[in-house]
Amino acid sequence: MAMEYESNNWIWDGVYYCPHLFGGLMLTAALLGLSASYFGGIGLFPLSYVWSDLGIFHKKKREKKRIRVYMDGCFDLMHYGHANALRQAKALGDELVVGVVSDEEIIANKGPPVLPMEERLALVSGLKWVDQVIANAPYAITEQFMSSLFNEHKIDYIIHGDDPCLLPDGTDAYALAKKAGRYKQIKRTEGVSSTDIVGRILSSVKDTKGVGDNNSTLLNGDLGEKHQSQRGRIAQFLLTSRRIVQFSNGQGPGPNARIVYIDGAFDLFHAGHVEILKKARQLGDFLLVGIHSDQIVSEHRGTPYPVMHLHERSLSVLACRYVDEVIIGAPWEVTKDMITTFNISLVVHGTVAESNILLAGETDPYAVPKSMGIFRLLESPKRITTSSVAQRIVANHKAYMKRNAKKLQSEKKYYEEKTYVAGD
Repeated sequence: MAMEYESNNWIWDGVYYCPHLFGGLMLTAALLGLSASYFGGIGLFPLSYVWSDLGIFHKKKREKKRIRVYMDGCFDLMHYGHANALRQAKALGDELVVGVVSDEEIIANKGPPVLPMEERLALVSGLKWVDQVIANAPYAITEQFMSSLFNEHKIDYIIHGDDPCLLPDGTDAYALAKKAGRYKQIKRTEGVSSTDIVGRILSSVKDTKGVGDNNSTLLNGDLGEKHQSQRGRIAQFLLTSRRIVQFSNGQGPGPNARIVYIDGAFDLFHAGHVEILKKARQLGDFLLVGIHSDQIVSEHRGTPYPVMHLHERSLSVLACRYVDEVIIGAPWEVTKDMITTFNISLVVHGTVAESNILLAGETDPYAVPKSMGIFRLLESPKRITTSSVAQRIVANHKAYMKRNAKKLQSEKKYYEEKTYVAGD
């Protein structure tokens, strides 16, 4: 037996020192129909095992290159149109990198933003389709920045909507990307824009001395019918089941999941909303968000709220990466039946919220979860509210009007002096 083992040593030496040569010999033997036992009784070792071990016929699996796409924007007053654009951009690749234009660039090209860079970054980073964010991106795609995108960030394509994006001099902001053959286009989401949202708010303001004073229709509601008709005229968005599916995670909670519930209006979706949703999600395995109906919000907040209607607000919340599911048109009061139906483990609410008006005879909406010991008040990470965002919009508009008035006055004075000199 020892002699037989020793006689096989040359074979194993061949396998070890000359694997490719020996593999070739074994393959030849197989093709000629020779028995593996011919090679010193190593028939106990299947040829397929040897071949796989030696890499014979082994094709190297090349990993498919992940396509990285880039899309930029101001993302001021983030709405579901922005979210849908980024969703479409992500569908054109595997990884989505988003550039958020700097405050300075926005001021130079469009005027002062309502939301500062920090808040816009929080909103963009909070979207479920975004993989990476580049802060302080330029408004126009320059040669230098495009080179940085292609070489440093490994971007394959630059994405933009089918609406034109022109620089102050009238040139196309994406001309270089198009010329390089690395540009792709998506369809713009109709029915909403940041300009529309600003218009909805300003149309409800009779006196722009401030949103917080009693002369503003943002509080006193004396032009409610006018606001409702204005909102109906501007908000042309029609929700479809397909759009809901596109924005949804498509997965329900696991059998033993800890389901956390939080509700609210989530109007003019802002960084404060993102941060409180993130905090709520960390308390469980599944975050269920109740979004109050337009009627409930209007009853407790007064006209002209909500600025965004129920379906618009629902999509904005669904787009957030921390949200698993939403209840569209959630009731004001969290009931026992609701807690049982959705298997809710914990109900939470932030410390920073709009000053809701309790209607006459109305009870605490969280009375039931409090009595069950499943209610928790969360410290809100940010002190932003829908009203504070609206105040910024009104303040920006006031500053804009003041600048324009001053400019017109200067031009008038210039032409008057010019006329006087010419007449003299």
